[in-house]
Amino acid sequence: MSLKGGWTLNWRHALVAQRIEQEPSNLLVPGSIPGEGTTVSRTLEHMRRILGLTRYAVVVPAVASIIGAIFLMAQGSIEVAMVVIDAIISNATLKDSIVGVLTAVDAILLGTVLLVIGYGLYELFIDTEIAVPEWLQVRDLDDLKSKLIGVVVAIIAVVFVGVFVDSNRAQEVVSYGLGAGALVAGLAVFALATRKPSDKEK
Repeated sequence: MSLKGGWTLNWRHALVAQRIEQEPSNLLVPGSIPGEGTTVSRTLEHMRRILGLTRYAVVVPAVASIIGAIFLMAQGSIEVAMVVIDAIISNATLKDSIVGVLTAVDAILLGTVLLVIGYGLYELFIDTEIAVPEWLQVRDLDDLKSKLIGVVVAIIAVVFVGVFVDSNRAQEVVSYGLGAGALVAGLAVFALATRKPSDKEK
């Protein structure tokens, strides 16, 4: 009996050793303990949800940008109306009217920049299906960057034209022209250097 019992015990030890050799990972990997893997996966899931919810913080600057855009556009539109009324009543000169209109348009374009930023942030972080014109659809940061560069170049052009037609600032035309040209060239180089190839180019 002792011989048989010893043989049975040795056979069981050999079987256990064989299982350990075949499945060593169960002894080394954290989570092999029953219930540990479930706890870790639940913790990771909670962290993903919390981090996912933080993207809604972008709603605040997006709404603030849109409100600022509406304010600037309203102010610019009122300024244009005032320039027209002043030109009719006071017989203002053409150059004064042009400077006034360009100043108002500058505010409107700046409002457009804020509007693009607001919509862009909202589309990038919150909802990509928002109903906006096709040119205002932002799919990634490159789209937002290109739209902002286009509006900024338009603002620079308007500011330069306003300086050019203002007789009181004639001496500043050259310096403004050089500065505006350098800025536009820098923006163009930046846009080309960071531009991603489109699907057609690929």
